[in-house]
Amino acid sequence: MASTYPPRTGTGPGTGTSPGVATVPGPSTGTGPGTGTGPGTGPAIASPPGPVPSKVAGPLGELPAVHAAVICVALPGLAVSPEHGQLTGRGLEGFYQHGRRLLSRCQLRVADREPIAVQGRAISADRARFLAVVRTAADTGPDPEITVERLRRADGTERITLRSSSARPLRLPVEVALGTDLADLGAVAAGRPGPELPASVYDSGMRWTSDAARSTVSAQPPPTDALASAGVLRWTVELPPGGSYTIQLTIRTDRPVRPPGRIASPLPSAQDTRAEGDDPRVGALLHRSVDDLGALLIRDPARPADLYAAAGVPWRCGSAPAEALWAARMALPLSTRLAAATLRALARTQLTGPGPELGRIPGPFRDAGPYLPPGCTGVEATLAFPVVLAEARRWGLPEPEVTELLPAAERCLHWLAAAVGDDGYLADTGPGSGGFVRAETQAHLHRAALLGAELLRECGRPGADAWLERAGVLRGRFRAEFWVDDLGGGRPAAARAADGRPVPLLGAGAAHLLDTGLLGGGRPAPGLLDKVQTEQLARLLGSPAMDSGWGLRGLAVKEPGYNPFGHRAGAVRVHESAVAVAGLAAAGFEKEAGALLRGVLDAAEMFGHRLPEMYSGEQRTGDSVPVPHPAACRPAAVAAAAGIHLLATLAGIRPDALAGSVALAPVRSAPLGAIRLAGLSVAGEPFTVRISRLGVGMVEQAAAWLQLGG
Repeated sequence: MASTYPPRTGTGPGTGTSPGVATVPGPSTGTGPGTGTGPGTGPAIASPPGPVPSKVAGPLGELPAVHAAVICVALPGLAVSPEHGQLTGRGLEGFYQHGRRLLSRCQLRVADREPIAVQGRAISADRARFLAVVRTAADTGPDPEITVERLRRADGTERITLRSSSARPLRLPVEVALGTDLADLGAVAAGRPGPELPASVYDSGMRWTSDAARSTVSAQPPPTDALASAGVLRWTVELPPGGSYTIQLTIRTDRPVRPPGRIASPLPSAQDTRAEGDDPRVGALLHRSVDDLGALLIRDPARPADLYAAAGVPWRCGSAPAEALWAARMALPLSTRLAAATLRALARTQLTGPGPELGRIPGPFRDAGPYLPPGCTGVEATLAFPVVLAEARRWGLPEPEVTELLPAAERCLHWLAAAVGDDGYLADTGPGSGGFVRAETQAHLHRAALLGAELLRECGRPGADAWLERAGVLRGRFRAEFWVDDLGGGRPAAARAADGRPVPLLGAGAAHLLDTGLLGGGRPAPGLLDKVQTEQLARLLGSPAMDSGWGLRGLAVKEPGYNPFGHRAGAVRVHESAVAVAGLAAAGFEKEAGALLRGVLDAAEMFGHRLPEMYSGEQRTGDSVPVPHPAACRPAAVAAAAGIHLLATLAGIRPDALAGSVALAPVRSAPLGAIRLAGLSVAGEPFTVRISRLGVGMVEQAAAWLQLGG
């Protein structure tokens, strides 16, 4: 089989070994969102033109490893630190704003010594705490008497606090060595940082200036001495017995961290959402997921009031249309406002000129594994647009906003109708596509057809019957032509080649065949597979070949090309695991859904409940832990939203705000025991639900006018 299907070909971002990196290290060939935009409101982390020299970026042009980094994010601010907390300027270390490294070096010395690091960790999405101790000649024994706490924030502030446990007053010299190259994040990631710039003394700190940017570090209290040639600030600190002394550094550029004007977040705060139950980890997962997703929100430059999710840090701090829509869709139990803002932002990028591209949302290409050509994220976003609008309407998106967005959804459906071939399939487009028709794309198309048809019918727009007919034709052909029979009961093909040959690879993309979407009354839409095929797919997804024990592998273990670190060839991608859990639970395969859910929750605990976008698919054993992927974004929007989606799946909330009703279809096996979710929203009102150990759901709080169903 390995020689039957050609390896991935084509050009465009994400065609190398990195996980769909659209902006780093190479330039994007797409247009629109996700093609080289950085934190904030502009193309801030677009890499310099030209290929990345292998002698700089490594033999394969790999990205620097960040799996052990402590990352604080509140876009457009970002801080990347090693676990010991000393910023040395190596790799990606530093404070960034709007995609520019404002400070790369921040090295602290106390009493002419480097503190001994004892702990470093993130305490929220935008803050990290580093703790160290200092041994001095005045210590009375082996125990250090000086502790140093550094609180670092993504907004560009650091608070250094020295605390004494000595019984005597101490007089200590303290110095902070600073430096920066003011390099673009894309250049730093590609291994091309600039030389460290000369500093000048400015006010109560230091300043660096280049042709592209300017950075200042101010200190309070002001230093007693400043040496510009070395970038050093010095203090003489008097510590009384049991006393403390605090120095605050503030890193700034000419651009504000947050543009003027306060904008309400489209998501509730992590403090306003709560999960509790027999498994105490559910609360930490929900809190961290909401916190991380909120920290990744960026403003649409065309309309700053619209906030949507960037793909992830540190590699993809800009807009990625498909992932922004996936994140908004999975966050619908919290609020419809993120979905509305995301849809509005992408509607403004939609191609509206005459011709066959009318209605398509542009986006870059990303790698699809060793046997398929790169897939277009713009096509994926175009398919997702009417789905997200239809489901947001069920959750309570106000009708005026639906009316505003409906023309864009119709344009998406117009493009789909023109792009679908005579056989009812949507083939890959773009360089190196080779006419492949992938199963995952047909699942997205089928869902868009069904939910789009209902959206058109309920809004009094033409075309609903035609889309229902297309969906029916697609179901019939898919069940006959995409199913590969074998001695094990068969499997869905991952794709069909241009000549009709199936590509019988089993991968996590098959989970999308179970994701049908919600119709009126909270009814699941019909699936692409029939009952027998669905049962077989559920068995395959729950088998050891696919379930690593930590989540769903991207490619089954025995498939040619399997690589536990392959981002589309064996690694666990959290988003696809969440899709599989929800699809399996909705189809009634709770045993398989529960096993995957528990595996991802166990992995989340090992990652401090901040789920990376992916991690190794190595098999779980009795004494193993999940292995991080060195190039994974963490936090990532779809991974953070997947944490929300996993917990909401347990409750099985099926809203229909249009009909004034909400029903529950909880996972009856209650794989995590009793659970209570609060701070959700249905029809714009607070919603709280409790699931008992017996899998019985009960609504504790909802809008008074909502009719509750079972």
